[in-house]
Amino acid sequence: MRERTIITDCPEASHALGRAVGERLRAGDVVALWGELGAGKTFLAGGIARGLGVPEEIPITSPTFTIINEYEGRVRLYHLDLYRIGDVDELETLPWREALFGSGVAVVEWPERLGGYLPEERLDIHIEIRDVTARSFRLVFGSRDLEDRFDDLHPDASADPPERGAFSGGVPSMPAGCRGE
Repeated sequence: MRERTIITDCPEASHALGRAVGERLRAGDVVALWGELGAGKTFLAGGIARGLGVPEEIPITSPTFTIINEYEGRVRLYHLDLYRIGDVDELETLPWREALFGSGVAVVEWPERLGGYLPEERLDIHIEIRDVTARSFRLVFGSRDLEDRFDDLHPDASADPPERGAFSGGVPSMPAGCRGE
């Protein structure tokens, strides 16, 4: 499995990364968001929703208490937050199988709660807090198809210093004073 790490310096860059991810997703894709509380999983899911065509006027909220939120875009988005789930059996009254194995895109926060039900072919995004606004996103591609679709999403290594740069490959320009790398 190949992986790629992208660092953002501000929320706008993180949202732009989420949008770029969403633009590359297709029906049947599963995205697992890994990170501690406050890392920005729900915020990134909002960017992914925009990339999937969910209208800007629709708020993307954490489904912590409802477990699953659904949104209409070019592909239906199932946003799952499993933080409050102690055992996968607690999901039996919810359409989680449809969300993970159906014709939409599933974005899952706290995916470890699914145990063996988490599909092997997925995009894992590991989020690390670097400071108050900066985040590191490590994308791990669980299939060659996903890897190919994200091949053009990479940091531009031409900036100074070499490990810092601006997004390239379909990510919108960053606002003034905000760099994605």
